[in-house]
Amino acid sequence: MAGTASEEITTVDSGDTDLTAAELESNETNTMVEEGTNPLRKMEISVAEADKRMGKNSVNIQETYTVYLIETRPIDAVAEGQNPAPDALWRRYSEFELLRNYLLVTYPFVVVPPLPEKRAEFVWHKLSADNMDPDFVERRRVGLENFLLRVASHSILSNDKVFYHFLKEENGWKEVVFETGFQAKADSRLKGLNAAFRVKTPDKRFTELKLYSDELQSVSSQLLRVRARVADRLYGVYKVHGNYGRVFSEWSAIEREMGDGLQSAGHHMDAYASSIDDILEEEEHYADQLKEYLFYAEALRAVCRKHELLQYELETATLDLAFKKQQREELATGTVRTFSFKGMTTKLFGQETQEQREVKLQVLEEQIVEGEELVKDKTVECEEFVKNAWVDMERFKEQKDRDLKEALINYAIMQISVCKKGIQVWANAKECFSKM
Repeated sequence: MAGTASEEITTVDSGDTDLTAAELESNETNTMVEEGTNPLRKMEISVAEADKRMGKNSVNIQETYTVYLIETRPIDAVAEGQNPAPDALWRRYSEFELLRNYLLVTYPFVVVPPLPEKRAEFVWHKLSADNMDPDFVERRRVGLENFLLRVASHSILSNDKVFYHFLKEENGWKEVVFETGFQAKADSRLKGLNAAFRVKTPDKRFTELKLYSDELQSVSSQLLRVRARVADRLYGVYKVHGNYGRVFSEWSAIEREMGDGLQSAGHHMDAYASSIDDILEEEEHYADQLKEYLFYAEALRAVCRKHELLQYELETATLDLAFKKQQREELATGTVRTFSFKGMTTKLFGQETQEQREVKLQVLEEQIVEGEELVKDKTVECEEFVKNAWVDMERFKEQKDRDLKEALINYAIMQISVCKKGIQVWANAKECFSKM
């Protein structure tokens, strides 16, 4: 669920990030708010309503777009029985995108919560796929609020200054984001794809996680497709019951003794037929919960891609260092272990002078020292990433298991309730027939 087709979109290659350990530490230090100011602990956060606006885009063309009202209210005041007016500001969907892209780049080891879908997917035929449809906009509003609450409840993301500005500062917020320079640190997808294919010793845990994310996306998609097909058929079955109401009503007109009972039964059938609209609207709530984890699959893959990139950079630095050490040994001993252009030129033009070798040795020694430092830094960066990533993976796993269990149980309870209502309709119809 997302903004309009004509909305401006801040494009950053989400899911692929390229921060060194020093940059990551510096970036987190500069963007973290003071300790103890977690927004969720200090304020209530809600996306209260959505509104359509008209305006001109960057190429001066008139467009219609949707904005969302974010309200924040101090929790302390609410707890004390006060009801202060909330701080409120409007945000476009593209601004939510900008916030999430910033979080992806700044915290590459975090499974960043996804945004609701930009356009409706897995819809049944009576559900509008128009992203300006009021029902779709309402579900998207709920999804955006859920996104903010997810971020606000995260132990790391919630303390980010940019997130705080997003909630509190209507003007100048984008400037604060771009001042962090996060766009310059975003990886290209080509770079990430190259790393995925060239890593020689991939971490088994991340390989399994990547496979799991693909499977999670697959089963979620299948479940949503099945649900959409069932919704289509169920809608038809319920609406056809309306024909019972019409027939019973017509029949009651020609029966004196049975007329009242038939008329009453027809009313129950009409109510049964019309109830499907509310039932399927409630089902959309559970479908949106499942869609969130469909989109979480991409967030998991983003963490895996970042690790592949770090691992590839470490392997490249290690190989380069080994090559430099081999060059130093060959230059010092005057022997060439493998076929090389250098070996051919030596045979053709003779050995280098002692002075030339000493100059080259000095350069190599400096390069080896730099290479050793680089390997050390890359090793630390990779180890820190793995440690932080798996802490967040455990958090995500607990959240996922809890959320999906609750959603599936509630969905089953809803279906049981629907079936009971259907039984009650026929029980009422039976009572009507009995009184004839």
